[in-house]
Amino acid sequence: MSRSSSARANKRGEPVPSPEPLPGPAVDSHTHFDFAVGGEDRRPEDADVDAAIDAAVAVGVPRLVQTGVDVASSQWSAALAHRRPEVLAAVALHPNDAGAGSASEAALAEIDRLAALPRVRAVGETGLDRYRTGEDGWAAQEESFRAHIDIAKRHGIALQIHDRDAHAEILRVLEEEGAPEHTVFHCFSGDAAFARQCIERGYVLSFAGTLTFGNAGYLREAAAMTPLDQLLTETDAPFLTPMPHRGRPNAARLVPLTVRALAEVTGTDLEQLCAQLTVNAERVFGPW
Repeated sequence: MSRSSSARANKRGEPVPSPEPLPGPAVDSHTHFDFAVGGEDRRPEDADVDAAIDAAVAVGVPRLVQTGVDVASSQWSAALAHRRPEVLAAVALHPNDAGAGSASEAALAEIDRLAALPRVRAVGETGLDRYRTGEDGWAAQEESFRAHIDIAKRHGIALQIHDRDAHAEILRVLEEEGAPEHTVFHCFSGDAAFARQCIERGYVLSFAGTLTFGNAGYLREAAAMTPLDQLLTETDAPFLTPMPHRGRPNAARLVPLTVRALAEVTGTDLEQLCAQLTVNAERVFGPW
């Protein structure tokens, strides 16, 4: 998730139609129902969130991971996962917020507490961002990332990584701390060379709507070389809407557009890819 205004993202036009349903169940491994349905300034009504979840299920996406970016959204994510069986939660302090000083002992302690809940299956999104956070915030950002890695390992759950312009630094920290068993690069943004480094380390690469962008040939090359058992798909809704709707609000129900693009890029039968994505998601996050 980019910490630009999700409220603005929700004002970019009317919702786009749902795509054709997938031939088998797939997954949105990283979404933000609170921002996509509500907005940055308010939490959405339960009925509206339920409608968004139902719309995703209707197109073949019955497994979703709702991702927190601060204490409040992490608490909300955990509560949603408890309420809806289609949803698991990830909890964390976003790297850009951490770089701005939000990763207090109290905030990290709350993330630690939430990570112990049975429906919370990942710590994230956490990581490093050298694009929006200036150099004066890098040390705090890295300290927070290390703390999140520790939380994930102690609770035996997955790590969801936000990596923006920080490929080498991310790998360095993971090597120094020791990566959790299941480590996912959310919205993978590297080229084939970086993908190879991640693949060799056993990490999972999750591709978002950016895979469909005209200028993203490097992502398609990275996806094409990734073993099927190290792939996931996501929306990062309300951001990164896949083509042909780029610039409009994203939603979990649009992940089939990315799944179909990934099937084409990897040369995989669509139904086979859906089945493999489901297997991968349950290996990484556990059963829904």
